[in-house]
Amino acid sequence: MLKRSLSMLLAFGLLLPGAAFADEALSRSLTKQLEVNRQRYGIAGQALLVAHNGEVIFRGVDGEADVETHRLLKADDVFHGYSLSKLFVSTLILQLVEQGEVDLDKPASAYLPGLPARWRAISVRDFLEHASGVPEYFDTRQGEITSDAKFSADLQTVFASLAEAPMQFAPGAETRYTQTNYLVLAALLAAHYGKPYPKVAEERIIRKLGLRHTWLGPAALSKQSLAVPYLGKNGRLEKDQDIPWPEYAYGHAELFITLDDLARFLQAVASGELVGKATLNRAWQPRTLRNGQRGWFASGWEYGESGAYRQVGHDGGARDRIRILFKNSLEGDVYLFAYLTNGSARGVWTRTLLDSAMAATAPDRFPVQAVSETLMGYALQQSAGSDAQAQAESIRARSGLDATELERTVNNTGYAIRENLGVVPALRVFELNTVLFPDSANTWDSLAEAYAAQGDRKKAKALYDKAQRLSARSKRAP
Repeated sequence: MLKRSLSMLLAFGLLLPGAAFADEALSRSLTKQLEVNRQRYGIAGQALLVAHNGEVIFRGVDGEADVETHRLLKADDVFHGYSLSKLFVSTLILQLVEQGEVDLDKPASAYLPGLPARWRAISVRDFLEHASGVPEYFDTRQGEITSDAKFSADLQTVFASLAEAPMQFAPGAETRYTQTNYLVLAALLAAHYGKPYPKVAEERIIRKLGLRHTWLGPAALSKQSLAVPYLGKNGRLEKDQDIPWPEYAYGHAELFITLDDLARFLQAVASGELVGKATLNRAWQPRTLRNGQRGWFASGWEYGESGAYRQVGHDGGARDRIRILFKNSLEGDVYLFAYLTNGSARGVWTRTLLDSAMAATAPDRFPVQAVSETLMGYALQQSAGSDAQAQAESIRARSGLDATELERTVNNTGYAIRENLGVVPALRVFELNTVLFPDSANTWDSLAEAYAAQGDRKKAKALYDKAQRLSARSKRAP
């Protein structure tokens, strides 16, 4: 079927259901994957858009916008974008870098007076990549912010309140995701342009791109069009409570956006419309931190690789995820994925959802994700007596991965299943890895850990002992 230019369709509001853009086999595959994900993880409602080289190849919605009234989700419903708002900030910072107005390796205090004294040597890059070490600016309950959170009246009071707070670590030493980083960057943008950050984002991104259904802050929001947000509690959906974020927090929160507007933004980024491709190629590079480990972020975007592709993206509120995949540059073979949900009963990882969409879109190009999705299905098969040896042989023959990558993929998928679906289905995958790689100490160690989590200490100890023997043997080998 005819494919359509993403920028043209978004600009003129001509987006239609995904089948209008993709061949029917792909449309069926992705539609089925949405159904599988809803049933598997208890997703309330979800919307997915996939584009390749500027052409929409799928756009679909599934489920309910409001589970209490059973209002079905529509393609133009507005979602909470949560921390996807940080991508507006990082894009605007990179614009200033491209213009020569900001140097990522200079202290942020060179562009933003009034920072706490302990922060004045921290680089813009460290704030951008969550490697600054600054503390969180609000109190959390069991690591999560709640609807009764109290916020300071203004940003100056926030900074004053943190002046004597200890650093979490030395700047550049490690990665720790902290909202305070983007308070600083949004304030830097406000100082540079001489206007509040929301106004900067509105002028330079929202209005520039014609995003007619995107807002920072809930004031202008139409409640009728909003996908009601939910949390997963004990395997059930509960309505999430709104957090009264102040306006100075809009650089890291309070983004409201539709699927089409989000896709328009991503395409503008990937095409070089907002920041030049050469600048992005330099900015989207992995970074080695002072602890010797690779950082999670590249200029504000989560960074990784998938086979021949580099990938950048971001999570939003543990409900949404976007990803841009490209090879050596942004000049060709570029995939965009935008996966929005309003919550799931199991609290599924958003990377698990987006990985499943990649597997359904192009399993030959994304073999790691394809193997992972196959294992998700295998873990949930009803028959406990299925032949693990036959499954192992099938995966080994079809995966296209070398032994090291295959072992790592199966192991990582086991942990993802454990977190998203429980320890019992995860055991099947960890056991499968021992069939695939019986001489690997790591496969037996992961299986032992799963049995320990299940409460079977005797089984776990026997498996831990086996892992230690294999490890000792490998160290003695020439």
